[in-house]
Amino acid sequence: MPDAKHMTRPSQFASSDDFQKIFHEDMSGLYLLSFLLTADRQKAEQCFVSGLEDAVQGNPVFKEWARSWARRQIIQNAVRVINPRPANGAPHQSSAAVSANSTKPTEEQPFEIAAVLRLEPFDRFVYVMTVLEHYSIQDCSVLLSCTRRDVLVAQTRALQQICTVSASPDVHAPNASSQSPAGDQPRSSLLQLLVGPRLATSA
Repeated sequence: MPDAKHMTRPSQFASSDDFQKIFHEDMSGLYLLSFLLTADRQKAEQCFVSGLEDAVQGNPVFKEWARSWARRQIIQNAVRVINPRPANGAPHQSSAAVSANSTKPTEEQPFEIAAVLRLEPFDRFVYVMTVLEHYSIQDCSVLLSCTRRDVLVAQTRALQQICTVSASPDVHAPNASSQSPAGDQPRSSLLQLLVGPRLATSA
């Protein structure tokens, strides 16, 4: 019988190598998540890098939760950087977010992304977290340090605005480019970069 001290068991916790692999494999989706939250490429990169550092250096996380945890680190860093506040609390609005408020897609901004970016910062965070990332109203309110009512009101407002923009014929212009911050992804798959990994981890 082998000496017990030479026997090792696979760790049930995600290692730094596991998180580095996740951030490499899911780079496009994680960066797109960060960009939709911050509405700023530089801040998106900042949140991506900080998210990796926090995931690697943070508390132990079970391997099966590692991908969800990586996305949560991106969200938490974006909250710290943007500090989105509900409408009745004088919301912060960066110049980058304002400049992205266009109803028509540009060569670098397909209509799905443009529709999200033109939301007010707080509404944008609520939409991404509750609709794309499937966070509960309670979890969202905790992460954003606001009330459940604030989240519900912002979610309704965001959904109405997204539907209005999506229904506009301008956003379906045939000459609109499919280029995006996520790379050369087909337009229909842009937001699937966000939803796909989330569904896979919850299956």
